[in-house]
Amino acid sequence: MNRLIQLQSHPFRLLLYLEWILLGISLLLPPHPVQMLQVLPQHRLLSILSIVCFGVMGLWLPTLNLFSKVLYTGLGFGLILLASVIGGKGIDFPPPLLLILVIRSCLVFNLTGRLLVVGLAFISFVFTLFIPLMSSQLPPNSLQKLGVDVWTLVSNITLMFGLVLVFVLLLVNALLSERQSREKLALAHRQLSEYALRIEDQATLQERNRIAREIHDSLGHSLTAQSIQLENALLFLSSNLDKAKTFLLEAKQLGSSALKEVRQSVATLRCDPLQGKSLESALRLLLANFERQSGIIPDCTLNLSRPLSAEVSTTIYRIVQEALTNISKHSAATYVKIDLEIIAESLYLQLYDNGKGFNPYQNTTGFGIQGMRERTLALAGHFRIFTAPGGGCRILAVFPYQG
Repeated sequence: MNRLIQLQSHPFRLLLYLEWILLGISLLLPPHPVQMLQVLPQHRLLSILSIVCFGVMGLWLPTLNLFSKVLYTGLGFGLILLASVIGGKGIDFPPPLLLILVIRSCLVFNLTGRLLVVGLAFISFVFTLFIPLMSSQLPPNSLQKLGVDVWTLVSNITLMFGLVLVFVLLLVNALLSERQSREKLALAHRQLSEYALRIEDQATLQERNRIAREIHDSLGHSLTAQSIQLENALLFLSSNLDKAKTFLLEAKQLGSSALKEVRQSVATLRCDPLQGKSLESALRLLLANFERQSGIIPDCTLNLSRPLSAEVSTTIYRIVQEALTNISKHSAATYVKIDLEIIAESLYLQLYDNGKGFNPYQNTTGFGIQGMRERTLALAGHFRIFTAPGGGCRILAVFPYQG
């Protein structure tokens, strides 16, 4: 039964208060004067109880299936009819209760169902007005004298009630549309927040992977070499002190280098690479450090006619930084060229060196290529590398422009 009929609380407090006002008006409407003396007190009490039950129904609305919604609406219509008949009003449908029925149908049904309930309410109201008038026992002469005025009044009332029904229908539809828009906006905001968190987590994971690979490539190599030097020093410690001292000094140098690399990795992990600077100024500082460490004067061309987003700027900086690190460590190059420019709706980054090159299909363990490719793909870009043993290396990264 719970799966057949499922209810939810009233979604609009304002409409619920309006229903209570209309219920109060219905309770204050007196019976027809002709039938007032024929109504027993218990019948009048039962009529009031029917209206109260109809009002309590508005606290919950069906949500599960069409059958429960039709049953709910039919029960409400039956309570209205019961309250009218036993309350001494004959077959009379009070307009306030019909308006409540229309409001609830708008919250329950789709547009087709709403229009059907509105049509039912209008026909019921017309039936309430015209049937007593058609069966009137007034003398013919009186009808002839009053006929035009009475029919005109009834027609105007009918038109007015129809306009009220249309107004209520449009009003509730507008409220529902506005509510759905807010729910969609809230859902989109929640999805965007979740997406931003996922992107942040993914970026953090990628950065951790980068540090892990970098530690494996550089720090692991340094510690391995240091271990070998220490073993050699122990081997010659008793037979050749000078040679052992040489190995110890080399091990000390490797330890200092490893410590420096650890500090650089930690600093890279903790701080913003641009540190509030523009991409151009950050790249100039990076190239100056590269020139000081490697002795190579890079040929750099920056043609940025439009500003870049912080995410794109950080990615560009990281790719250039990683490329220069690989060049200084592995390429033995004497010339480095960097081009960064916006053409049409794309951002092009090219890095070239005249070093010894490598076989890209065999160099799969280092971070350089894989890290730069991952950063490029994360921004929906394209990454390619052109190199061969003894033929230098050219890196091309193309991004869709994001200002």
